[in-house]
Amino acid sequence: MTPSNGAADRSRSTFSGKPGELTAGAGVDPADFDQLQRILARHGVTPKHDRGQNFLIDPGLRDDILEAAGIRAEDQVLEIGAGPGALTARLVGKCRRLVVVEVERRLVHFLRRLGSGVPGFEVIERDILEVDLGHHFPGGGEVVLGNIPYYLTGVLVRRLLEAAERPARLALVVQKEVAWRWTRSGEASLGSVAVSVFARPRLEFILPAAAFWPVPKVDSALVVLEVRDHPLIPAADQARFFDLVESVFQARRKQLGGTLAKLNSITPDEAGSRLLELGIDPSRRPQTLDLEEWVAVRGAFSQ
Repeated sequence: MTPSNGAADRSRSTFSGKPGELTAGAGVDPADFDQLQRILARHGVTPKHDRGQNFLIDPGLRDDILEAAGIRAEDQVLEIGAGPGALTARLVGKCRRLVVVEVERRLVHFLRRLGSGVPGFEVIERDILEVDLGHHFPGGGEVVLGNIPYYLTGVLVRRLLEAAERPARLALVVQKEVAWRWTRSGEASLGSVAVSVFARPRLEFILPAAAFWPVPKVDSALVVLEVRDHPLIPAADQARFFDLVESVFQARRKQLGGTLAKLNSITPDEAGSRLLELGIDPSRRPQTLDLEEWVAVRGAFSQ
């Protein structure tokens, strides 16, 4: 899928917008590259690499994200890292409640004007990791949207999914490589195993780097996580389960049988026999196991 509004060309321009009269309101579209420039210039904002600020400049892809998220009028929505409001501008007034989290103060003022006077609209000026989501969504069940920087992906997703009251669905734009690990067989990681315990992930589509400004070095992808009613691993067993998975992945280049033998202080032959009884070849690497196989391994081995 390619940008639908010529973003591939415009996204390579240097920032040269001048303060103008563009203000939040009807008809404003922060996903339009020219309008984005004017918004950022008016509010004195320069995108920061260390915050992962790469703003979506393709209205068509923005609309595809919202469609894939499946948001309904009765939903409560949490938008993480709204930036200048590419998604926010289309969500305001379209759902029962919209809580937007953004750490950039100068953009917070603009976001608040986007939804000024709209019932159920709230903007929180804070780092998402500092927000008490249980306070804002005490019953869970919200839909979570966001373009998530790579450095934040793992800790944020686990925090959302491991909460006592979990969201109903997450629609997240993440690096393409992260999306593949979550959704492709044979490319598992500790993070993808954790995701699968709590949710059913599916990759919706790729967002090319040129659909963002400034242009990132890698492509992104939209992944929708349908949160399970109950985690596949009971809460009382999760710590030990994830400890085992993490320990095995620390030797991800080594064969499973040898690693489990060392972790359990048994012979490689004994470890291999246990794995064969589970239908798992001891020569496999940990990244090739699916979630059901990890559950079986946990039942047959302990650290």
